[in-house]
Amino acid sequence: MSLAPLLAAAPEIQVHAFAAMAAFVLGAVQIAAPKGTLPHRTVGWIWVGLMAVVAISSFWIHEIRLWGPWSPIHFLSIFTPVMLVLAVWYARRHNVRGHRIAMVSIFFGALVIAGLFTFVPGRIMHTVVFGP
Repeated sequence: MSLAPLLAAAPEIQVHAFAAMAAFVLGAVQIAAPKGTLPHRTVGWIWVGLMAVVAISSFWIHEIRLWGPWSPIHFLSIFTPVMLVLAVWYARRHNVRGHRIAMVSIFFGALVIAGLFTFVPGRIMHTVVFGP
């Protein structure tokens, strides 16, 4: 394992990848930690910010081009900020079930499932983890 391929990538890819990795770690902590506490809310806001960075930075990444500069993953980049707003709205209205469903869906959809696709041979994260 070597971070060299990621550190040699374009700045927007670095920002995107490091924000996603941090969001993955914090998201896993959030899922396991007690809910409704001050640390949960604080870490939650940091996670929301990281996920916004992940989603927005993806609009400057165009390695897979199916429709002009865009790919199907960019639909997720639109869906994620919408779901983040909805999840925060649910939390502010004390709709715990809606908040939980939205946040867990973002975590698994935007980080776990989408993240697995970054390990496809030929992608930067595949090279980082498995070598050339």
